[in-house]
Order: sequence, then structure tokens, then C-alpha cells
Amino acid sequence: MTNFERDEILPPDPDLEVLHDREYRVRAFRKDPNLLIRGAVRDQKPPGLYLSDDPDPLTIHHMQVDLEVSFPAMEIVAATVVFESHPHELCPSITPHYEKLVGLSIARGFTHKVRELFGGPRGCTHTTALLQAMAPVAIQCVWSMALSDSGRRVENGALQPAIDQRRALWATNLNTCHEWAEDGELVTALRNGGTVPAPLPIRRRAADLGIDIDEFFKKARG
Repeated sequence: MTNFERDEILPPDPDLEVLHDREYRVRAFRKDPNLLIRGAVRDQKPPGLYLSDDPDPLTIHHMQVDLEVSFPAMEIVAATVVFESHPHELCPSITPHYEKLVGLSIARGFTHKVRELFGGPRGCTHTTALLQAMAPVAIQCVWSMALSDSGRRVENGALQPAIDQRRALWATNLNTCHEWAEDGELVTALRNGGTVPAPLPIRRRAADLGIDIDEFFKKARG
């Protein structure tokens, strides 16, 4: 099991009464030859809010979604939705509707298609919101999938196959945020033959470890 940080990312405020807690958890796995994106959303009420003698938090919603995504096509080939906790008896009856996810690209246009297929009375509000949180994780795993391949490890300058995918990677990100605007500084530099700089957290970690990140990637590119 991979260890991740488990500290509180939303600082508590002792001066405020907590009324609700919603958490999303999305994790990606390699499932050869594909990518598995597994997500969950959970809504909890604090102890004693609804039932004064209840010592434990009360879970109102808990939905889980598995999306198997073909790689590198990034098309959903299997989808499973499970309701662990829900407020009404009829809630789980909508889960078969999410089989319509199969065949969709999880890349460009996914959010719009999800709203079209599952928005409002066509789906579960909480499951649909979870799907929209899961899609960006899949995109962030394009690079990760390449790096995790034993034949594309960073050691010994063997990163070249992953580096060769950089144009497809930044094309996927085009116009997804202000930094990736098609007329912006970053994309202009890329079109002129530049490369995507290593993310700041990687650069900072490399500095802490005494690694020259520019030389590291220069060697990897061969």
C-alpha cells in the first residue's frame, strides 16, 4: 500500500460550529493495460446534530465509482457505481443509468457530456459531482502511466518514450485553465519547440534531495 499524506487539509476552526463535512477521494491505479480511476464522495453530519444522543457522526451520502479507462486512448471501457449510504430507498435505482459512461472519452468534453447525460433528474447529484472530480485525475495519469512502465523508468536515461508523448500531453491540457490558454506564454513556448517545465513540487523536492532537475531531465531525454 502506497503511503500518502493523511493530515487535515482543511484546517479546523474552534470558533465555528461544524454543520457538514463533504470529502472526495479519488485514486488512480495501473490495471494493465488500462488505467483504473476509483473515487468516492461522502457527506457526514457531526455527532448529535440530528439525534441529540448520538455520539457518532452520521453518514448521509457515500457513493463509490470505478472507471476503467483504456490507455492511451483514454476511453471508458467499464463503469461501476455503488451506493454505500443514501437518504432514500429509491436512490440506488439510478445506478444502472451510469452504464452510459462506457464509450465516453474521459479527456476533452467529458464534463459537458456528464452534465448532458446525468444532470438534474437524469442522475444522482452527488455521483455526478464525483465524476467531474475524477476526470482530471485520469488526465494527470497520462504522464504517470508512462513513468510507471518498467520499460520507461527514469533510471539510466530511459525516459525517452514518455518524453515523446509530451506534445499529446500538452494538447490535452489546451485551454483547460489560464496557464494552458492557446495564446498564452506557456503554449506559445511549446509551439516554438520548448518543453513543459517540471512542476514546482518536483523541482522543490529535487532541490531538497540535492538533485539538479534540469540535468536530470536532460539526461533522461538523451
